[in-house]
Amino acid sequence: MVNRGRGVNPKQFERGQVKIIAIILPLVVFMALPLVFIINHAFKPMEELFAFPPTFFVHSPTLDNFVKLIKFSRTAGIPMSRYIFNSLIVTVLTILFSLLLTTGAAFAMSKIRFKGRDLMMQINQVAIMFVSTSVLIPRYLVICQLGIINTFWAHILPLLAYPVALFLVKQFVDQVPNSLIEAAYLDGSTDFGVYWKIIIPMIKPAIATASILIFQQVWTNMETSSYFINDDGLKTLTFYMNTLANANSSVAGQGMAAAASLIMFLPNLILFIICQNAIMNTMANSGIK
Repeated sequence: MVNRGRGVNPKQFERGQVKIIAIILPLVVFMALPLVFIINHAFKPMEELFAFPPTFFVHSPTLDNFVKLIKFSRTAGIPMSRYIFNSLIVTVLTILFSLLLTTGAAFAMSKIRFKGRDLMMQINQVAIMFVSTSVLIPRYLVICQLGIINTFWAHILPLLAYPVALFLVKQFVDQVPNSLIEAAYLDGSTDFGVYWKIIIPMIKPAIATASILIFQQVWTNMETSSYFINDDGLKTLTFYMNTLANANSSVAGQGMAAAASLIMFLPNLILFIICQNAIMNTMANSGIK
């Protein structure tokens, strides 16, 4: 007989949950401290930014840091709106193309038998160990040979392949029953039909998680703007914000740097809040075979 009041995630509070909460709560508080600090730091007035001993929470919140940041951006030759537009275009296109590439490759490596499949997966696993700096020169040579320096494609192409996302999505595709795919083939479905109508709907949590991973990689990337783009009008918001923080490293510029850090962090937080259920489902099911 099944006790409906108990389970892995009971809806009602039970006494046995106290010990679990006592263990998890300190970890949650500890991991939330950087987030709280970033938000408070951006709203600190100048005297609190340089107070000694440093203060964790803001006592007299102000918007002066954001006002100064906006005023300074207006004095630049290129407005901040241009950098925001560039970042949005690059981020959206990279996520879309990267997800198509990742999900398609995961489906092929998991459910389609072809020569060299295992070798390609092993190469992907090896690629996870390499940092982007180690492949910077080959990337630059490829970009030059393709003739896409100073174009949006110089932002997008180097970031399309993301080995971690491919590994995660493939693990999820492995869980799709082979019998379901075989039945689709017997009904006359093509490889693309199986991919689009069966695989994609069944791996949505993994796609959401991969989207966040790809977004973080693209949104915080400075490599493409620094090495592949010479036209300031094509560079991204991340490059502009970091340049702004370095150019205003004086005491007066620390408030703008704090505001810029919060602006760059908020999209990551918002996207995680929107996709958190899908992420939790991915983490809970990624090990189930």
